[in-house]
Amino acid sequence: MNVSRIALAGGVAASSVLILAGTASAHVSVQPQGEAAKGGYATVNFKVPNERDNASTTKVEVNFPTDHPLASVMPQAVPGWDIEVTKSKLAKPLEMHGQKINEAVSKVTWTATGDKDERGIRPGDFQQFPLSIGQLPEDADQLVFKAIQTYDNKEVVRWIEEQKKGAEEPESPAPVLALTAPAAGEHGAAADAKGTGSGAQADKRTTAASDPSDSDTTARVLGIVGIVIGIAGVAFGVLAGRRRTA
Repeated sequence: MNVSRIALAGGVAASSVLILAGTASAHVSVQPQGEAAKGGYATVNFKVPNERDNASTTKVEVNFPTDHPLASVMPQAVPGWDIEVTKSKLAKPLEMHGQKINEAVSKVTWTATGDKDERGIRPGDFQQFPLSIGQLPEDADQLVFKAIQTYDNKEVVRWIEEQKKGAEEPESPAPVLALTAPAAGEHGAAADAKGTGSGAQADKRTTAASDPSDSDTTARVLGIVGIVIGIAGVAFGVLAGRRRTA
């Protein structure tokens, strides 16, 4: 009896891991490749999952923060998608590498192309949209990007709700990019952008950037092992019960 209970608990725990993982990743999010250091530049990926069973995502709009405008935004080409970069005039010009910047990117829009039945992000899939952005602000801990996801059935989902301190995650949270402290001895990553960063410091950033992926891989392996153990436990419990009944 005890064996059956333990096996059942293991199976339930494994199922819970799967359910929670699906829930946590079911909205538009943004993550840096490596780190997004204050005062520097970063490559980020906007991850867009398709949450519908009967429609494909055919348009994604990402609006940039107006309180911390970014003068440099360069999208990477994504097969099957047209990209439009929208710029707006700044009320207060930015100074970047000794030059005044009067406008900044306010929105990037990706629109799916190709055959109607094959285009876009189909049910059960997700797509990543890479951008190179900078110069990141030095006086902020995060950047909030408001995203709009459009499906081919005309449904529009607005990921624009900002997380309030101490409150539960909103139903349609806006993607948030966490900014890290600049490397020691550097003014953010601006020195690298101008070609003055040292090789030793670059090596440190490379090592730091690789650590999160290593941890993520380890976590995934442990998660899979837990699920396998849970399933095996359920099977063992059933067999044990049948033997006792016989």
